Amino acid sequence: MTLGGLADDLAAASLVMARRFAAGGTMWCVSPAWPPHGRHVAVEFVHPVVVGKRALPSVFVDTEDVVADLRVLVRPGDVVLAIATADETGVAAAMRRGPAWGATTVWFGAGTRPDAGAADHVLWVQDDSGLAPWSGRFVLLYHLLWELTHVCFEHPGLLRADAIDRDCGDDICITCSDEGRLAEVCAAPQRGETQVRTAAGVETADVSLVEPVGPGDLVLVHAGSAITRVPG
Repeated sequence: MTLGGLADDLAAASLVMARRFAAGGTMWCVSPAWPPHGRHVAVEFVHPVVVGKRALPSVFVDTEDVVADLRVLVRPGDVVLAIATADETGVAAAMRRGPAWGATTVWFGAGTRPDAGAADHVLWVQDDSGLAPWSGRFVLLYHLLWELTHVCFEHPGLLRADAIDRDCGDDICITCSDEGRLAEVCAAPQRGETQVRTAAGVETADVSLVEPVGPGDLVLVHAGSAITRVPG
């Protein structure tokens, strides 16, 4: 990732996060291997040191079972921010569930990048030495993210609902439509149906086409039916 590309990614993530905060969302931070980074970024958002900047709801979740703990905390409109390498399986699994939970996902890391689409926003440092987490580069990145998020708040027109709607652009937005919405299975099926969690909330889905499935499995739901399983 070039410096210009990373700058663009930071700007895009900051705008989306500002919109989530403005709408009442909370940011949940996880960093299983580097908890000081997770605590630091949460403190930056909830306790701004610049006079006049608003405190933004941000919580560090100190956990080794990332998916299980975030599952009960995250609500639609929240942000999940992880600071982790691409090979942290728990973080990757939580990022994959972001669309089903209705959450925006942001992934900080260094070294080998995760696969394309692993999170809504991937903010990655090119680093062959493995020293990026200890060199202050992560700290600089999330300080920039925090500051740019506040810059967005200085332009309230960017945060209005009509501005967010215009981002879809087309008459039919694939992201917002019922074209294979990601869902997480909540319970064991009964007679081919079960409760699933989507960005719209908990709903009933026919899973007879994809059985066997169980709690925690990911499926794509279209018109009330699970049409395929998704690796989780």
